[in-house]
Amino acid sequence: MKEKLSIKLNIGGRTYPITIDREQEEKYRKVAKRINDIISEYSKKYAKLDVQDFMAMTTFQVVFENMEKAEMEDESPVLEELKSMDEELSDFLNE
Repeated sequence: MKEKLSIKLNIGGRTYPITIDREQEEKYRKVAKRINDIISEYSKKYAKLDVQDFMAMTTFQVVFENMEKAEMEDESPVLEELKSMDEELSDFLNE
């Protein structure tokens, strides 16, 4: 039986308590750090926006990166649409 562990992760300035398998703690903490690093990058680029915007942009970026890595034939139309949306989002935010 896997040993459970209760931890608190800080993501985007909020604390989220979760219960995980003990051996997965490092992965969860790395994911939280990666998310916070991306949020920090966006906050430096777009100082006028709020954390909710950064969270949405981070979610989009991570899902986009994961879909690109998958490179499945049946997902190629979705990837093209995401690339287009990413360009439009970047253009909008740079205005």
